[in-house]
Amino acid sequence: MARGIYISATTSSSGKSLISLGLADLLHRHADRIGFFRPITEAADVADDPIVRMVASAFELPASRARAGLTRTASRELIVSGQTEEIYSRSVEVFESIAAECDIVIVEGTDLTGHDFAVEFDLNARLANHLGCHVVGVVNAHGLTVDEAVDAIDVARSSFYDEKVSLLSMIVNRANAAEATELQSKARPGLHNRKVYVIPEIEEIVNPTVGEITSALGAQLIAGTPMLDREVKHVLVAAMNVGYFLERLVDESFIITPADRSDILTTAIATSRTPTFPTTSGVLLTGPRPVEDTVLPLLAEAPFPVFTSPDDTYTSAHKVWEVRGELSSGQPRKIAAALGQWYKSIDEAELLERMHLPAPTTMTPLRFLHGLIERARTAQRRIVLPEGEDVRILEAAEIIHRRGICELVILGDLKEVRELSNQHGFDLSGIEIIDPAKSEYLEDFAQEYTKLRAHKGITIEQARERMVERSYFGTMMVHKGLVDGMVSGAAHTTANTIRPSLEFIKTRPGVKIVSSVFLMLLADRVLVYGDCAVNPEPNAEQLADIAVASAQTAQQFGVEPRVAMLSYSTGTSGSGGAVDDVRQATELVRELVPDLAVDGPIQYDAAVDASIGASKLPGSSVAGQATVFIFPDLNTGNNTYKAVQQSAGAVAVGPILQGLNKAVNDLSRGCTVEDIVNTVAITAIQAQES
Repeated sequence: MARGIYISATTSSSGKSLISLGLADLLHRHADRIGFFRPITEAADVADDPIVRMVASAFELPASRARAGLTRTASRELIVSGQTEEIYSRSVEVFESIAAECDIVIVEGTDLTGHDFAVEFDLNARLANHLGCHVVGVVNAHGLTVDEAVDAIDVARSSFYDEKVSLLSMIVNRANAAEATELQSKARPGLHNRKVYVIPEIEEIVNPTVGEITSALGAQLIAGTPMLDREVKHVLVAAMNVGYFLERLVDESFIITPADRSDILTTAIATSRTPTFPTTSGVLLTGPRPVEDTVLPLLAEAPFPVFTSPDDTYTSAHKVWEVRGELSSGQPRKIAAALGQWYKSIDEAELLERMHLPAPTTMTPLRFLHGLIERARTAQRRIVLPEGEDVRILEAAEIIHRRGICELVILGDLKEVRELSNQHGFDLSGIEIIDPAKSEYLEDFAQEYTKLRAHKGITIEQARERMVERSYFGTMMVHKGLVDGMVSGAAHTTANTIRPSLEFIKTRPGVKIVSSVFLMLLADRVLVYGDCAVNPEPNAEQLADIAVASAQTAQQFGVEPRVAMLSYSTGTSGSGGAVDDVRQATELVRELVPDLAVDGPIQYDAAVDASIGASKLPGSSVAGQATVFIFPDLNTGNNTYKAVQQSAGAVAVGPILQGLNKAVNDLSRGCTVEDIVNTVAITAIQAQES
């Protein structure tokens, strides 16, 4: 049966769901199959637990591997009737059904919200023992001094020892950020001399979103933009005149005001549209009076959501102040902030070593992508994003920054970028924003470009004009070493991204052309397809160049390269110009890289199916087990990758550019926010080795 890790809080409001999320992210990359179980849920229905939903969604767990056991009401009835053993029995039954499909199961204990903490603590300890789980104890340091938190760790640890649980780790959560380092140094290790981890309070999680507040109040959206994931950093009751209102307004304020205060409403809209003024995350109009008809058209254009509540201002304010942000809401920005802080606070290698996990035998898409993020986080490179006026870029930038994946520079008109981020509630603090037209680097870049392109007759005036273009400015930042890589293409063509790189970054020594690959993430493995995005009709030499570069890219991302040079015939069965080019290219690859497993011409079915490969190309080290597929032309490659993506449900990551001296990558103009995050991670990894 799979092993289990039981996350047990020692007080209420410990934020243990952050620990569940962090452990799930960590274990998902180091075990084939993980499961998640909550023995007792606060939800009214076991099928509606928000933490289970969040973890299942984040890690694509089927319902059979992410479940809750009993509702709190049902468990309380069993305890009162003297049937506590029934709780243990039912929990073991559900745990075992999950464990039958998993290598490791994360179990999140109860919230300790009952009247008798001691009884509930004991219940969690006994559940952990009945399930055969190691225990991660979570201490809530919110509101405690350093010395009080240190004592709380010792008391909690001693209590776990008294219950004879297998204590894997003690984690302190919600610590004062300014005192986290001191607390870490003063926290005493336990019997096994294991370090205590300290995670500081994360404002982005504690601060509620507009959606969390309005859902708790049952407020009705009547106007504005329905951006419910905006973070609320400040609650402002606006019952004063406009002058005092402006004095108290700060960024991401949630404004509570009577419905007839047209002056406050118009001022809030005006300030949100002015970059030098604080932004508004949302407005709640209170009381029974309707909004004035003359104001409604203006509210319809508000760059924030506007809600109404029949409660008076005083009652509404008290309800709002009682709402606390929850990680279980599943907001991507909250999850990004949580995982970013988790990896800053936890020694991954040390914690994994305690668990002695077996090596995974398969590579799922989610595990591969999570592995990319972790490698990029370790690399900590600096990447420039030239398309700062694209909403997807700004949203991805916020997620990347919160998760600590890499450092970022965004290019764009400062006013436009700030207006766009304010309108959508993105927090870009900590990310450098540069306007190329007003940058201190502009003249130096123009001089450098003039020198590099002197053989083309480029004048300094032409160079200045060219350097104002974002893709050129960003590429020059890469060339000059101010950043380690660039990701562009969300709003521009591939040619716009590649052209500056070809002009002055150039290709690596020995590389003849720039090419691309897609990483095709199938259910249990990763394949590499090239070239599906750049070169329309490569000749034999170019095909060989693409094959060698693709094999190197595969290796860079943990795929053992076995290269299939694809054609419509296998071996010596066919002839003609196209087949002959592939045959010649195969021989060139063997000359260039004698140790590389490569074969061709070979048909796709012979490259992937062992029995067909053995029949059509017996004795081949590639047939039936290829991992890198080189298509004879762009038409074939592009159609094939899209067919596999759509028909087989594969995740296509790319295109990844290869062959350049520096890390530069192109985005599809239809890219999603997730595509941007993944491409930035890939670029950071490439930059580590370029």
